[in-house]
Amino acid sequence: MRDVELHVVMQAMSDSCRLAIVRQLLQSKGRALACNEVKLEVSKATRSHHFEVLRTAGIIFTEMEGTKCMTSVRRAELDKRFPGLLKLISSRK
Repeated sequence: MRDVELHVVMQAMSDSCRLAIVRQLLQSKGRALACNEVKLEVSKATRSHHFEVLRTAGIIFTEMEGTKCMTSVRRAELDKRFPGLLKLISSRK
């Protein structure tokens, strides 16, 4: 996380779809969600693209559980690196 820069995180969060993904993950109270559990009105390819942008920016973490990709916000790391950012993201509608 020390290599993750604020402008990269903010650029990733500038898209309303990616913002919706992060907000839904934050609302899951720390429970990882499968990509298909995140409600989005986009194609599968577009969904995959948005998740990849968030992973590359260091915002989310994805791990395999059987055949499912389970995704969660890197909450502890982001709170340490950018205090208050996730609170701001989750509080705005």
